[in-house]
Amino acid sequence: QVQLVESGGGLVQAGGSLRLSCATSGGTFSSYAMGWFRQAPGKEREFVATISYGGSIIEYADSVKGRFTISRDNAKNAVYLQMNSLKPEDTAVYYCAAANWGIATMQPYNYDYWGQGTRVTVSS
Repeated sequence: QVQLVESGGGLVQAGGSLRLSCATSGGTFSSYAMGWFRQAPGKEREFVATISYGGSIIEYADSVKGRFTISRDNAKNAVYLQMNSLKPEDTAVYYCAAANWGIATMQPYNYDYWGQGTRVTVSS
């Protein structure tokens, strides 16, 4: 059973930074593409960032380009999301997800495993 556990969320002022972590267990982390998604209150879940199994391919949503950085450590079975210059509109529950096929993808339906989410609140 593959498990993903996010951490690192919290309350931060606009312009601040947070680093989210996602620890995985029960599977072959190094073969998964990993992604971060978020869901704001009253909105649909949206893509944030994705990284291929080897880390060579990375994609970002336009809304976070230049502010967020996704990375992975296959030795630690973990993926990270460094979030800088945070804005109130970044407020959401952030989810990490793993895709068996290993290819970086922005589509949530391509992901096989999901974490429970970590809440990020950015105050103005």
